[in-house]
Amino acid sequence: MPRMIVSIDGVVIKEVQLTKERTTLGRRPYNDIVIDNLAVSGEHAAIHMLAQDVEIEDLGSTNGTYVNAKAVKRQELRNGDTIEVGKYKIRFLHEAEGQNFEKTMIFKPGMVPPLGTASRPAPLGAAPATPITAIIRVMSGAAAGREVSLQKVVTTIGKPGVAVASITKRHQGFVLAHVEGPDTPRLNGTSIGGSPVPLKHGDRLELAGTEMQFEQT
Repeated sequence: MPRMIVSIDGVVIKEVQLTKERTTLGRRPYNDIVIDNLAVSGEHAAIHMLAQDVEIEDLGSTNGTYVNAKAVKRQELRNGDTIEVGKYKIRFLHEAEGQNFEKTMIFKPGMVPPLGTASRPAPLGAAPATPITAIIRVMSGAAAGREVSLQKVVTTIGKPGVAVASITKRHQGFVLAHVEGPDTPRLNGTSIGGSPVPLKHGDRLELAGTEMQFEQT
């Protein structure tokens, strides 16, 4: 199934499966793929699914839609194409039957292991790698005490339309990034701004009026 991997500054913030004939992308909250950034138009682009083909159409956006660094009005997408809207990059993935998926890197080197490496045997005598695991514990509000396991590469937290953040799992740990909403997450009492920041055990997060704690296990 075709899908989009949305990232900014090398940090993946969301993954969207393309299941509709027409999927919209833009800054307004009613879009299927919402990117809350002033460089992105309210209704920026649309992705059309036509049988086995997928096309992207620029909807007269202010700053344009780019595919592999080339401005487009409407163009067919191929597996691995990179779409650019503002500072955001969107990787289009559509694996055809029989294609070797292991040759496609979804994330930038250093973020996650290349696909397929988990099945390779470890060298004789080598200790097995210990996976990095962590949780987010809700400390306030109606959901106080709830734990969210950070098992996926990207986990989003917050309230859509108000404030949303992402926690991305990397080789060396986890990083927190602002995704959408006027208020950026606060880490240990300080706003993180627009740049991703690393998390360490015991960090306190505040997002949309809810306090949370990051615990690496």
